[in-house]
Amino acid sequence: MSHISYSELKQWTECAWKHKLNYIDKIKQFKGNEHTAFGSALHTVCEVIVQDYSENKKSADLQELFEKEFLKNLQKIKKASTEIEFSGDLLSSMRHQGKHLIQFILPALKSNFGKFKLISVEENLYEDIEGKIEKKFKGFVDLVIYTPDTKKFHVIDWKTCSWGWDSRKKTDKMITYQLSLYKHFWAKKHGKSYKDVTTHFALLKRTAKKSNVEIFKVSNGEKKISNALKLLNKAVYNIDKSNHVKNKLSCYGKYGVCEYYKTKHCS
Repeated sequence: MSHISYSELKQWTECAWKHKLNYIDKIKQFKGNEHTAFGSALHTVCEVIVQDYSENKKSADLQELFEKEFLKNLQKIKKASTEIEFSGDLLSSMRHQGKHLIQFILPALKSNFGKFKLISVEENLYEDIEGKIEKKFKGFVDLVIYTPDTKKFHVIDWKTCSWGWDSRKKTDKMITYQLSLYKHFWAKKHGKSYKDVTTHFALLKRTAKKSNVEIFKVSNGEKKISNALKLLNKAVYNIDKSNHVKNKLSCYGKYGVCEYYKTKHCS
């Protein structure tokens, strides 16, 4: 493998054997669900909103765009796995919740950052990882903006969720390492200093009664970024050496039973 992404790194930390099955053996069990379709549709809407804002252009019907993208993503999942069954009640709720959310996206950006300049959406990262083994870090940065008053670049990652994140999740080391790595490799790509770049998660909350879009800053100093890079290099080394150790503690994870549990791939 010539590259590694944050998603791969996160999965490797959970279970190196599962990482092998998914990313090396290419045995993809998970094809997506209502939640991934919802998230992808909202990401597309966010892109259009910030691009239209930067061009001082009135957006087309964003609710219609959301519904179109949501349906397209659902059809794509169904095509990839005919066995999947969607919940009609959940889909109906998501349609209304997504359309309701849209109106809060741009105001949340303006409230948090004031006047800003769009730098990029869905920016591709494909940068060399500093280490003994030649490998690239691959990623897509959802949004980068620049605020002239602070002279800062802001790396932002959209996250769709239900009611929000608690304080534990907001500070979870492995979750925030995504932004640590994005900050490092984005700064490296553009020749920027860490001090010129801030990082943020933007929560798009599907079932929240208020504050449907919450943007919060994630601290990423040199020490934290260094720790994230050490973990990245550790993963690269072990993957290269075919050290695919099973972590039986991850069979029952935060989000349920592993899809490979008690299958021929992991008996």
